[in-house]
Amino acid sequence: MYRFFTGLFKIALASLLAGSLMSFIGITTDSILAFLGLTMDEFWSGLTSAGAWASPRILLGAIIVLPIWFLTYLLLPPRDG
Repeated sequence: MYRFFTGLFKIALASLLAGSLMSFIGITTDSILAFLGLTMDEFWSGLTSAGAWASPRILLGAIIVLPIWFLTYLLLPPRDG
């Protein structure tokens, strides 16, 4: 669990540094979206469409993956350290 949080912290720190550098240069989210030919509304619409497409597939896969993972977790011998 410690490795997960340190990894999450490193990603957040790297994102903060990259965002600060991009802001210093003058790159904004609006300029990136304009370069891609999108508006903020189109971006959010696409994001919600992607979520609506992915959600049922993730849940369907989880019905199979999670019980297999749980059984494997229970039946494998414990790891050292």
